[in-house]
Amino acid sequence: MRNAMHTDREHCVRAVQSKDARFDGWFFTAVLTTGIYCRPSCPVVAPKPENMTFHPSAAACQQAGFRACKRCRPDTSPGSPEWNQRADLVARAMRLIADGVVDRDGVPGLAARLGYSARQVERQLLAELGAGPLALARAQRAQTARLLIETTELPMADVAFAAGFSSVRTFNDTVREVFALSPSELRTRRSPDRAGTPTTTPGALQLRLPFRAPFNPDNVFGHLAATGVPGVEEWRDGAYRRTLRLPHGHGVVALTPRPDHIGCRLVLSDPRDLTVAISRCRRLLDLDADPVAVDGLLRADPLLSPLVDKAPGRRVPRTVDEAEFAVRAVLGQQVSTAAARTHAARLVTAHGDPVEDPEGGLTHLFPTPQALAALDPESLAMPRTRRATFTHLVSELADGRLHLDVDSDWAEARARLLALPGFGPWTVDVIGMRALGDPDAFLPTDLGVRRAARELGLPSTPAALTARAAAWRPWRAYAVQYLWATDSHPINFLPV
Repeated sequence: MRNAMHTDREHCVRAVQSKDARFDGWFFTAVLTTGIYCRPSCPVVAPKPENMTFHPSAAACQQAGFRACKRCRPDTSPGSPEWNQRADLVARAMRLIADGVVDRDGVPGLAARLGYSARQVERQLLAELGAGPLALARAQRAQTARLLIETTELPMADVAFAAGFSSVRTFNDTVREVFALSPSELRTRRSPDRAGTPTTTPGALQLRLPFRAPFNPDNVFGHLAATGVPGVEEWRDGAYRRTLRLPHGHGVVALTPRPDHIGCRLVLSDPRDLTVAISRCRRLLDLDADPVAVDGLLRADPLLSPLVDKAPGRRVPRTVDEAEFAVRAVLGQQVSTAAARTHAARLVTAHGDPVEDPEGGLTHLFPTPQALAALDPESLAMPRTRRATFTHLVSELADGRLHLDVDSDWAEARARLLALPGFGPWTVDVIGMRALGDPDAFLPTDLGVRRAARELGLPSTPAALTARAAAWRPWRAYAVQYLWATDSHPINFLPV
């Protein structure tokens, strides 16, 4: 599958003329007569078709010499859902670029993570996105800089380094080139509702995370709150809050569902971690999903259609740390949600790194695999077989023999997990769904899924349900969310 929408000129022209927001992030429109590029839903009068050219990324537009539109702000549109649907080289590279790898390790570091040469990575990104890794990372830095300029009161030098620029001069030149305004002019032009708000916590940043509508917050926030590990996660004052382990330090984030965006309040120990923190929060809430495509396919099943129509736009609750989630999946094997939280909380208290949280009750970062691999297995209050599963997992993660990250090859990771003792299909698939981000992961043996299937008149045996679910591909992970929603479990309801 390839993101070739920008090559379908007729389709793109119709989307621009109808100002269809569903395609924001899928492609960008560059206008030859004005030298600007826009999102498809730009509110200005659509240009003549002969004056439009279409590009697969903002970086490609910038590389071709176009500036971002000041009205529709194409740099702030949700990310392309393409990168969450695929596990090939380009998709894995895009997830790593969003995670700040190029800024930290350069193109050689990106290529090393992917297992390809830098030339191969450059060639494939250019072929599909019209821009190489440096240009894509530069576009992301520009977007982060604009976000900080318009939503915070940080001094410009701090904005430059927080956005990933190596110097203030490069920051100034890039902002002028991309937006046709200086950093100071961008801050002066911002609307009052985007201005930074005073805070009593030093370094706190208030941001907006966009998403594609519809967005149903119930199951994603309900799941995160109901399964939250005390000390690491909490629901407070209408927001899901948690600690973040980041490349240069740590952070605390509060995520609040709003009608047209997610409110994001970040406190970082090192501002260089801003880009990766935003990327992980978007991934956690599945904000770059394409709900129209997902719900459209699932509605084709007459037994699922009423569930989709009742509450469209469900997302898959994911994670900010793939290794952490794998550990928690093992702790949750064959026990209740409350018991799994208790086991995890004990590990956090004993082996997590303490942090300060002046705005709430968070106390620790979740322990690293290295810290968990060093503990005494006899101290774990769980059956011997699950204890063995736990120790094998953390040992593999700590030694690097098992790699779970945004760039993981899904098939390879599944195979390695299945080879570990105590890892059956349910554990591997729930890790695939929520940690690796596979949108087609399916849980036919899950008790909640089977119970919902029986109530809806779907086959309830794993083999028969899997066969029926073939029609839901490649969105079976989202079908699971709709099936789970038939239950009265707290994971399905926005906390009050």
